Amino acid sequence: MNSDERRDSLADQAAAWVPPWQRPTVPSATPDAEDPGESPPAAAPEPPVPAEPLNPPEPSEPPGPPALPEPPRVPGPAGIPAGPALAEDVVPALAEDVVPALAEDVVPAPAGEGPGGRAPEKAPRARRRAAPAPEPAPELDDAELRGALEAILLVVDEPVSELTLAQVLEQPAERIGPVLDGIAAGYTAAGHGFELRRAAGGWRLYTRPEYATYVERFVLDGQSVRLTQAALETLAVIAYKQPVTRGRISAIRGVNCDGVIRTLVSRGLVEECGTEPDSGAFLYRTTTMFLEKLGLNSVDDLPPLAPFLPDDVEELADATR
Repeated sequence: MNSDERRDSLADQAAAWVPPWQRPTVPSATPDAEDPGESPPAAAPEPPVPAEPLNPPEPSEPPGPPALPEPPRVPGPAGIPAGPALAEDVVPALAEDVVPALAEDVVPAPAGEGPGGRAPEKAPRARRRAAPAPEPAPELDDAELRGALEAILLVVDEPVSELTLAQVLEQPAERIGPVLDGIAAGYTAAGHGFELRRAAGGWRLYTRPEYATYVERFVLDGQSVRLTQAALETLAVIAYKQPVTRGRISAIRGVNCDGVIRTLVSRGLVEECGTEPDSGAFLYRTTTMFLEKLGLNSVDDLPPLAPFLPDDVEELADATR
């Protein structure tokens, strides 16, 4: 055999060689007694492999690493595929289903995270129900409303408005005025020693003027608390000229009235109400107590001065100029 034929046979053998793990497994029968004289059966002829050229063309790129042979498939338990299918099919399924479940049971999820590392879904917020509207107060009949008003008016120490009475009794304001007018008319018709009248923007019970001497005797008990003539004159000037400055009051009376004004302020009959824009002097006016003491609803109810003026008032005015 020459060298060329030997080279061809070696190349053919190398090309036809099959690794052991890729060879088909053939169960061998175990003979009862080994016959040393018999030779082993000849192997089945292998299919011919085409011969490779002696001088193959050089590849343009270097060949990569040889592919690893596929591992043999091992039969597994029932229901589990054999071989590589175990890693391809079963392991991902276990990783997706079993591992998160174990992690949730063994390791608590961090605060703010839910199962699988996801943020927990916010629980639906319960809708706030609107507070039911308060039931309106039952409307009182005329007799009960009349009695409630009389009870309140007996304990007040200053005139109370119709709106305040309506809010306290939880009744419509338009019902309060007519009922009070009816109460006042009833007291006058019955001839009681007191009466109900408007004063200082509200309602209050007062004693009748014809019984004033008895009331004064009981209240004063010999003590004189009357205002002096100077205080009465100063109070009258302020009542009819308000708001008025201290200098204007002194000019009308012809005397200094600083001390008298301080007395009226301390009694609560006069109060300051700002300053005059031109001179910056303090302005004075009467108070609510003044209206209450005189039984007036406003200063518009003051009696007019014309009937009390002398007939020669113009001559007196010219004489003073």
